Amino acid sequence: MPLRHLPFAVLAAALLAGCASQSARTGRVPDGSHAQVAILETTDIHSNVLSYDYYKLKPDATVGYERTATLIRQARQQYPNSFLFDSGDTIQGSVLADYQAQVKPLGCNEELSIYAAMDAVGYDGGTAGNHEFNYGLPFLSQVTGTPMNVDGGRSDRCAGPHFPLVLANVFSARDGAPIFKPWAVVEKSIQVDTPGGGKRSVPLRVGIIGFTPPPILEWDKQNLEGKVTVTGVVEAAKKYLPELQAQHPDLIVAVLHGGLNTAAYTSDMENGGWHLAAVPGIDVLLLGHSHTEFPGPHYKDMQEVDAERGFVRGVPAVMGGFFGKDLGVVELALARRDGRWTVDKEHTHSEVRPICTKKDDCVPADAAIAPLVAKAHEAAVAHVSTPIGETRLRLSSYFSDVGNMTALSVVNAAERAYVQAELPKTHPELANVPVVAAAAAFRTGFGGPDDYTDVPAGPLSLRSAADLYFYPNTLAAVKTDGAGLKAWLEKSAERFRQIDPSTTAEQPLLNDRMPGYNFDQLQGDISYVIDVTKPAGKRIVDLRWKGRKVDPKQPFVIVTNNYRASGGGNFPGLDGKNIVLAAPDGTREILAKWLERQRTLSAKDLPKASWRFAPVKTRGPVVFKGAAGKEAEAREAGVKNVRQVKDNGDGTAVYAIDLSK
Repeated sequence: MPLRHLPFAVLAAALLAGCASQSARTGRVPDGSHAQVAILETTDIHSNVLSYDYYKLKPDATVGYERTATLIRQARQQYPNSFLFDSGDTIQGSVLADYQAQVKPLGCNEELSIYAAMDAVGYDGGTAGNHEFNYGLPFLSQVTGTPMNVDGGRSDRCAGPHFPLVLANVFSARDGAPIFKPWAVVEKSIQVDTPGGGKRSVPLRVGIIGFTPPPILEWDKQNLEGKVTVTGVVEAAKKYLPELQAQHPDLIVAVLHGGLNTAAYTSDMENGGWHLAAVPGIDVLLLGHSHTEFPGPHYKDMQEVDAERGFVRGVPAVMGGFFGKDLGVVELALARRDGRWTVDKEHTHSEVRPICTKKDDCVPADAAIAPLVAKAHEAAVAHVSTPIGETRLRLSSYFSDVGNMTALSVVNAAERAYVQAELPKTHPELANVPVVAAAAAFRTGFGGPDDYTDVPAGPLSLRSAADLYFYPNTLAAVKTDGAGLKAWLEKSAERFRQIDPSTTAEQPLLNDRMPGYNFDQLQGDISYVIDVTKPAGKRIVDLRWKGRKVDPKQPFVIVTNNYRASGGGNFPGLDGKNIVLAAPDGTREILAKWLERQRTLSAKDLPKASWRFAPVKTRGPVVFKGAAGKEAEAREAGVKNVRQVKDNGDGTAVYAIDLSK
């Protein structure tokens, strides 16, 4: 029968069926369709592949990518439509990482352990964090399988991860080209619900663009100066988003190794996520670097941020913890409108899923991971067990925030001895200038109740040195004066809140926004008092060198690490310009060699504690959080004015400190 003789309803149905058939053939999705897609994120794994503590040589169920892998597999079962990305700080940060980078470097055809583990799970993309650059560009080029036209970069393609790494704001100084691809588009089939109640499989194209913190040029100056240039994250986004959008992806995910900061934007901003979220075209924002979960209470008062549902300036966002402790999940509700996918924000939310919901309730490890890295793991354990001496006193950081300097004194002594021997060789004019050493306790409980340095009296091994000095920094020394020395100490003293002696309410001593690794404690014939009743910037009193008050114009050389000397932590007067010694040796290696020379370490080999709190009697309690059950360790270290007042039941406790003693 000719079409013109068919009833209208039959004709309309036939036309619709034909359109649907054509739509199925071409991959078109009818308006009114909707889908649920999960964007999964890991960040700041720091090469913690296994649930293992290399410093204590025992398993640790509270960390490890092998458990994050279990969360990933569970999330994929819950969300058949999912993409998995990594936000950087992936290849550095564990004994295993150092072993594969510095002790027994991998061959070109060998894949890095963390990437082998990630490939076993399957990723859709990732970016580079600031710590990716710690081992230098040649190593980075090799292990990421990325030829780089930079000084020292590799031109061949070695074994790397089986997923694209994108980075839009780091460029070769030779040709101005990005050292990684700035963006990529990944495609997967997803199941969608059509308006008629049916289900269809259609392709979803996701564009990814990556960013690292611009201050890498300061933090890794010895590795990057003259070899690469860096731009701000907003500038890089505006430069490359048009290129990515021209590929017509359905969604664009910004993978940022950075956190959130609402301060006025600058091109060298460390945590530019809040500003990046405002750049048009970004549908999802993945965060990192801050080692703080988002969404979460830390961000509850931040402007234009929904810290419960996980939105930053209207963009769904997540930051999934660190050390393999968590998985970030953005549950996207997608709606088809006007021929394109849009995010239904009302039904979208983000969350961070921990591997341990309680102290002793952790998901099991993914059994596929450990065999992949077994040989490298065993070799790393054997290496860090190499003996280097012994100590007659305990070296711990349990109470480093309140005056125990045993662990820091070892670092300061080793650093100071190195500079006093090496500096006169290149700067004889500084031979008689006082040398002061600055060290911070890197492990102060941020990662949980076991995240402390604790080297008991007895044999020392290479793992002891790695425990005492957590990062693979190199040593640096800067020239300053008495005023600069005081300014350095004032910045460090921001670790504490201002205490009101008259209040009867409980007052926390520590400032959570000032990380422990920025609380430098200085030694070398100096002494000083910290008055926590005074405002920040006015807390250092009675600063002396060899018993005499420090003259603001008196010259000093301060020993630190390359991160601090180049501006890391935003300490006043430190921007890399006043460095007088940039050692080729790592601080950890300098420390290990110093301990070997000592053979047996005793209190007489270490400088005495250099600071104390100004005595003040408070009407109410002053408290801080620490590892539970460590009062005996405090007494052993000479800290007699603290007592445990509450066991939190999770391995941590609340301690009260009597500032009048």
